[in-house]
Amino acid sequence: MSFLFFFSFGQVTGGIDTSHSKQPIIKVTLLGTGTPQPIMERFGPSILVQAGSETLLFDAGRGCLQRLRQINIAYDKISALFLTHLHSDHIVGLPDLWLSGWLVSRRVVPLNVYGPSGTSEMLINLRKAFAFDIRMRVEDDKRSEEGSKFLTTEIQQGVVYDKNGVKVIAIEVDHFPVVPAFGYRIEYNGHSVVLSGDTRYSENLSRFARGTDLLIHEVAIAPDSLSKSDPQYNILMHHTTPEQAAKVFNTVRPGLAVYSHIVKIRGLTEDEIMKKTKAHYDGKVTMGEDLMSFSIGDSISVNRWKNK
Repeated sequence: MSFLFFFSFGQVTGGIDTSHSKQPIIKVTLLGTGTPQPIMERFGPSILVQAGSETLLFDAGRGCLQRLRQINIAYDKISALFLTHLHSDHIVGLPDLWLSGWLVSRRVVPLNVYGPSGTSEMLINLRKAFAFDIRMRVEDDKRSEEGSKFLTTEIQQGVVYDKNGVKVIAIEVDHFPVVPAFGYRIEYNGHSVVLSGDTRYSENLSRFARGTDLLIHEVAIAPDSLSKSDPQYNILMHHTTPEQAAKVFNTVRPGLAVYSHIVKIRGLTEDEIMKKTKAHYDGKVTMGEDLMSFSIGDSISVNRWKNK
């Protein structure tokens, strides 16, 4: 596969190099590339994957519904939601996605949700917490009650979704003490994308990701002097350093590696992440941004959104 790097400013649907590639087989959009830090530049973790007739959402961090609105994807177009784990930054946008999305899109069918153990209990209790709102929207706003429901599947490693030629494989990763935590591999028409979710260095992820077109991986950077007594030391220990990510990239050899869920401790920068990565990896890698999208086909094109 060849790799083409193009910047398209404005609508993410523009910018595909049609002279070199056909309509993308898989399109991936980074809705949110941030962490629990409440900053405007990077919303909470959430990634949209469009393949064939399937529109799949992975995690629902802060602001995911607003990002979906920016790219003109309504809640009723989401085929399924997949959760990597139940840390709040990956699910805090779910009530807004679900309730506001249902209200404004007039969804009439339940949302399929796939996630780790604990997902069913969380969603049952969300419906209890918002029972008054649901009742009012049905009785007063005349919304379909079916559209407010979830169909929940608690998953283990392996194929968790296979529909219309699109296959989603859950991958156990190492986000200890958060157990289980998952990454995902999405396959369609001979192409694939792998999402790491939150993880430390994971050989299992590398095994499942080998040969993928696009690998979206989390990263965390901290000063070498960070001590075990530092309150942020455990944060680093739950994530993947640039050097460790480079080791994954060297094993997987993706067409393109992209960083998301970007953790920067004690003032270190994204430039320092890239410098440390490139010291150990000579392949193609880029720093993800909110609303950056990737079109995968005979080549990979990268499209950047100018005004978030």
